[in-house]
Amino acid sequence: MNVELETVLPTEIEKRSFEIITKELGNTPLVPGTEAIVKRCIHTSADFDYAKNLVFSEGAVEKALQAIREGASIVTDTQMAKAGINKQRLGQYGGEVHCFMADEDVREAAGKNGTTRATASMEKAAGLNQKLIFAVGNAPTALVSLYELIQSGKIRPELVIAVPVGFVNVVQSKELILSLADTPWIVAKGRKGGSNIAACICNALLYMLDQ
Repeated sequence: MNVELETVLPTEIEKRSFEIITKELGNTPLVPGTEAIVKRCIHTSADFDYAKNLVFSEGAVEKALQAIREGASIVTDTQMAKAGINKQRLGQYGGEVHCFMADEDVREAAGKNGTTRATASMEKAAGLNQKLIFAVGNAPTALVSLYELIQSGKIRPELVIAVPVGFVNVVQSKELILSLADTPWIVAKGRKGGSNIAACICNALLYMLDQ
């Protein structure tokens, strides 16, 4: 079998990947200022649909960058997303990454109230006295809980990254976040997303601060 491989140095693979992504995007219109985020989602997933289904509230990127500069922390709904976020870079600005899903008090609260751990973990996050960015890549119930907490005035996120993947209430929960007028959001419309996408959006924001 004759297969022609492209010769690329290990240190140049990511750079070459982004060159390919940029070329294949061609003239696809992207919202100015969001290009790095969209391209990193495509790089993570090899899915060019993110050029169309990733949507941003007005000024969301600028507001998120400013929040990170001011020490905002990130709350995720999975340990996978937490593991994927560049904690060292976030820590340079004073922020931390939290995931409360495995906490004993979250488990107990979910059992007592008949909710998911994702719901209970968002409620726990609402008690943190700090600037927060929420990165949800798995649980629609986390988004529903966030929506209710925001509507009741119990929390005011600096940004909600709404990218859960799946079928049950995924689209509907994203629509709730899209309806928020005074909360910055980044949403992957439709069924696509995942913890890897949630983490890569956070990292894209962090890398933008170095530019």
